[in-house]
Amino acid sequence: MGSSEAPLLIPHPAGKEDAEAEGGKSCLWWRRCGGACSEGWWGEATAEAGRLASLAAPMIAVALLQLTMQLISTIMVGHLGEVPLAGAAIANSLTNVSGFSVLMGLACGLETICGQAYGAEQYHKLALFTYRSITVLLIVSVPIAILWVFIPDILPFIGQDPLIASEAGRYALWLIPGLFAFSVAQCLSKFLQSQSLIFPMVLSSLTTLTLFIPLCWFMVYKVGMGNAGAALAVSICDWVEVTVLGLYIKFSPSCEKTRAAPTWETFQGIGNFMRLAVPSALMICLEWWSYELLVLLSGILPNPALETSVLSICISTVVLVYNLPYGIGTAASVRVSNELGAGNPDGARLVVVVALSIIICTAVLVSVTLLSLRHFIGIAFSNEEEVVNYVTRMVPLLSISVLTDNLQGVLSGISRGCGWQHLGAYVNLGAFYLVGIPVALVLGFALHLGGAGFWIGMIAGGATQVTLLSVITAMTNWGKMVGSPFLSDNCCFSLFP
Repeated sequence: MGSSEAPLLIPHPAGKEDAEAEGGKSCLWWRRCGGACSEGWWGEATAEAGRLASLAAPMIAVALLQLTMQLISTIMVGHLGEVPLAGAAIANSLTNVSGFSVLMGLACGLETICGQAYGAEQYHKLALFTYRSITVLLIVSVPIAILWVFIPDILPFIGQDPLIASEAGRYALWLIPGLFAFSVAQCLSKFLQSQSLIFPMVLSSLTTLTLFIPLCWFMVYKVGMGNAGAALAVSICDWVEVTVLGLYIKFSPSCEKTRAAPTWETFQGIGNFMRLAVPSALMICLEWWSYELLVLLSGILPNPALETSVLSICISTVVLVYNLPYGIGTAASVRVSNELGAGNPDGARLVVVVALSIIICTAVLVSVTLLSLRHFIGIAFSNEEEVVNYVTRMVPLLSISVLTDNLQGVLSGISRGCGWQHLGAYVNLGAFYLVGIPVALVLGFALHLGGAGFWIGMIAGGATQVTLLSVITAMTNWGKMVGSPFLSDNCCFSLFP
């Protein structure tokens, strides 16, 4: 294909020793001063900001396209009535918690090893790691799929209406084919992402969204499958995404150095991958589950319908604006892993400084914007005056949480680029389950603050998380971070012949 598909990043040829030798010549802003140094650092920082933006912008677009598909699915199912909508909502929540979040977290282990392998110019290893991760995720998908089959039997035991449980079970059942496609798509996306090849991900998201709209309408209304038709449309589009990404990898010249057929070495060294994948999954799931838990607990607050509705609106708003730090955090993960793989600790340190500077500025801007629109956010979600007024009172708290969410999004990306997922898992466990949720329960129930108390608790958890990740990042000896132990497999092959 054309030159527009070439990687955005050029790997550094220098090894660890070369990087250390060049360290004395580098214009390090924290060690030197003077006009020439200042100009040199600003030039490097500006160039790095451009690289981060060129990676982050497409990733944000991909996230927004995927969010749009979920929104369209909800709208179409919503027109079927309250029971199908409730069943789909519960099924989405359960499948996200028990399946998609786990698989997404496991795939994040590739961000470290593929990114560093690409930076080290060990191109042959990218496919090995990718095939290995696909194998692991497909195996993990089997027990998840079995669990989803029993959702209509499980839900009545936790107090759900049998009719809603039945609708949720049908929806989850038709998501199972897409579960396996999701596993493959996540791994292929990380493979491309580590090479800064974001265009095919945008292409696949656009293709699936374009197909999904008429397909979902046809399955829901014309075939008469109800909410199960929306789930089947999602599954079909997941396989379309895998096909688009696979064809790009097979035929694009951009992947020429990193593709070949799998070998038996795929099954060797799975333990090394799991050392990153399991903490990655815990790092993501522990935070994700904490929010789902609070929504569940909001059902036993006084006036549960109001509290649950408001918390759901708040979470939906935060998820929407989180696409910005997600994109920048992913870009930072790619850049940090590439620089460390190339043996350039100073470059990785520069990425951290620039990424955090960008996100601080954007977080303040988004927070102020939310605050200025506080009277309109509730109206976008509900016509009920009580709900709108409650959301208006909650917006100042949302503005604070946006600041912590933005910082943690980038700091988490840096952690994945460095291979600190195990530290991130410990941080999230302590921040949300030893601080955030206990504070939320005390404020929400004991002090009768309701949903506002829940959200203050999550702000406390987020602030703890950001503080701990910031300390870890600030105390890092970047010179010792180069030379990843995860790149030691003796193998040589790449994706697709």
